[in-house]
Amino acid sequence: MIKQMRALRFCLLAVLLATVSCSLFGKKDISFVPEGARVIDMDKTKIELDDGDSFEYDGMGIRVLGMDTPEIAHPGHGFHYDQPYGREASEMTARIFAGAKKIEYVPYEEDKYGRMLAHVFVDGDLLSIKLIKAGLAHETVTYYGDNGFPALAGRILKAAEKTKPKDFIPPYKWRQKNRGVRKIDDTEAVAPSN
Repeated sequence: MIKQMRALRFCLLAVLLATVSCSLFGKKDISFVPEGARVIDMDKTKIELDDGDSFEYDGMGIRVLGMDTPEIAHPGHGFHYDQPYGREASEMTARIFAGAKKIEYVPYEEDKYGRMLAHVFVDGDLLSIKLIKAGLAHETVTYYGDNGFPALAGRILKAAEKTKPKDFIPPYKWRQKNRGVRKIDDTEAVAPSN
């Protein structure tokens, strides 16, 4: 009888530990959104990808908080060629969105370009963490702060600490260096004439 009681207690303890572990360590990122924050469901058929960290949703520009992905060519913005890994980041975001069952965002505020800065969740996980873990994004929390979402910022920083980005310069530095530069071939670039 004592052996049966010990075995039962052991089983109950194991189930309790498994439940607690799953609830603490297996939480989706969206569970860290502060109470009262607006979580907005998105219809993925209304998403038009711009690059790895920005897109249009139903006519509104959205810039994903927490990450900066390499640039792709945007001649209208003065970028005439892709930054290394820019296409890969854009294609990964497209694949993630295409395979998603649920896409949501939590708005923060508009940036100086009129885009909504927002945390974007794909099936409950932060899009920014997915790209950071793939090495296709630099985290931006260190520079811009937590934007009112300290728990999400902490998760982004933790992911970035564990992952080294692929070999590309931070996108903000690439933008500063390459705005208006036209590439002639693989070895030569020409700055715009003023």
